[in-house]
Formats: sequence, C-alpha cells, structure tokens
Amino acid sequence: MTKLNEYVKMAEAAEILGVAQGTVRSWAEAGKIPMHKNPANGSRLFRRKGLPDFLRVVGKPSRSGTTRED
Repeated sequence: MTKLNEYVKMAEAAEILGVAQGTVRSWAEAGKIPMHKNPANGSRLFRRKGLPDFLRVVGKPSRSGTTRED
C-alpha cells in the first residue's frame, strides 16, 4: 500500500525539478509526468521516487542535440 509521505505536492515537486509550478502543472496535464489527484481535495500529488527518473528522461538530448524542455 502506498503511503501519503511517498508523495509531494506541486510546490515541492517544482523545487525538486528546478522549474516553476506552472511548468509542473503543464507537464502533469499533458501526461508527461505521472500525477495522482488527492480524492479529498483534488490537489496534484507526485511520487517522490519518480521525480529523479523523470528528470533523467527530460534531460536526455533529443535528436536535434538539444535537451527537451517542454
């Protein structure tokens, strides 16, 4: 069973990823980053352990030689 302390709110996820909260929100809504919604209040939650993996995927160079930023 997953525990609530395994998740972070959007502000902490943004800090961990080094981007603005709006960027995390956009990525989540676009399905680029896994997100769960708290059934009690609808807030976005991100699994703490998954954020470093997401950074590795986003940080990989694209075919054009630049890193993915959107």
